[in-house]
Amino acid sequence: MGVTTLAPNSADDPLTYRPVALVDLLDRVLATGVVITGDITLAIADVDLVRISLRALIASVGALAPEPAARDGAP
Repeated sequence: MGVTTLAPNSADDPLTYRPVALVDLLDRVLATGVVITGDITLAIADVDLVRISLRALIASVGALAPEPAARDGAP
């Protein structure tokens, strides 16, 4: 029996499996930013007691800071 892979074999397919180094992934996330959201509900006997909504923004300061204005006399 041969071993088959589930990854597509077309080079033009955007869903093709490509291994990505952790450093490259972290660089991409910090350059563009990512938002992580979640909801937690504490309930007893089907009665919701506490609901917590969580949101976290992960990005580098350079990605969030506006570009400085040009110093050649332009306001």
